[in-house]
Amino acid sequence: MTERSRSSAADDALGDAPPPPPRALLSGLMWREIAYLLANFPLGVAAFVVVLVWLTLGIGLSITVVGLPLLATGLLACRQYGRLERARAAALLGVRVAEPSRLRPRERGFFPWLWTCLKDPVAWRHALFAFVRLPWVLLTFTVVLVLLVVGWPVLPWVARWLSNVDRAMVRALLSPSDELERRIAELESDRVTVTDTAAADLRRIERDLHDGAQARLVALAMGLGLAKEKLLEDPEAAAAMVDEAHGEVKLALQELRDLARGIHPAILTDRGLGPALSSLAGRCTVPVTTSVDLDERPAPAIEGIAYFTVSELLQNVSKHSAARQASVEVWRAADRLLILVSDDGRGGARLDGGSGMAGLAGRLGSVDGLFVLDSPVGGPTRVTAELPWRARTEPAAASRGR
Repeated sequence: MTERSRSSAADDALGDAPPPPPRALLSGLMWREIAYLLANFPLGVAAFVVVLVWLTLGIGLSITVVGLPLLATGLLACRQYGRLERARAAALLGVRVAEPSRLRPRERGFFPWLWTCLKDPVAWRHALFAFVRLPWVLLTFTVVLVLLVVGWPVLPWVARWLSNVDRAMVRALLSPSDELERRIAELESDRVTVTDTAAADLRRIERDLHDGAQARLVALAMGLGLAKEKLLEDPEAAAAMVDEAHGEVKLALQELRDLARGIHPAILTDRGLGPALSSLAGRCTVPVTTSVDLDERPAPAIEGIAYFTVSELLQNVSKHSAARQASVEVWRAADRLLILVSDDGRGGARLDGGSGMAGLAGRLGSVDGLFVLDSPVGGPTRVTAELPWRARTEPAAASRGR
């Protein structure tokens, strides 16, 4: 298996690159750094005074009704101050720091909002940024102002050193909480993916019922109604109409079975992943060998995702690969369920090629899984999928129809 890792937005931040070396006195970057250092003084003093007054009043009045809401409002203001400082650092210092995720209480109401604001680590770090910078902004403002008058030859090097300290402070105190914020962003994206997938599945089921079985049942009811009217007048015609209705009933039952198999196949529920994948392989237009090496069955949700992932991949093999043979391998490695689907077709598959690969990748990502496509032009194609292993908590042979 090839090594894989999930990239994060924080790794792409431009602020991770080291700043360029000091340039000539008249360079644009140097003057932007000087402007940043000089503007630190009024902004830093104002932020320090506001944070000091807010903290003193909020903590002092916390025993009253207005104390805690005052603290929460001040923390929201600190978040806005952090956004201003990030924008200023990006414009003048070239430091790109990712924006923290939005503050969202888990429940509606005043008290959930209040508690979420009071325990917001991002806002508290922004408040610390405003509080500890007062000595620094006084020092940098004084040094830069003096060097502008009497020490301009060394100003580029001093300005670079001072601005590098500011860069470090911005990255340390104004960046998101890496793991927590990254996980929140992933979960928000996964929630959207799951919601969209569920809505699409519901629309597909509704469409299949409306255009398939429902239409046949309506025609069946009309046919039986006509047969009932002709039963006494023309028994032979009525019998022919009943025979036709019987055929419609069989077709409607077959369509309902196919629809139920598409929702969750009975063989998967009754016998598990191995027999279900063997059944899938038997319906594929390309000869498929299957190998399932599992000591126990995973949780039903993981089992279902694995089944439909293989189903979609085998459909792509049948439609697009022009392969002579394919294989499906499923096994468990530690706390991961791994799936490998390969074929000897013409290759060239892409996630954006319209074959449903991007949808599969999104569905696997929504449950903390991975999807890796290796399909050079000319073949072969290898698709590796990983799912988190979760043990089955219900009986393995649950009876149907409960």
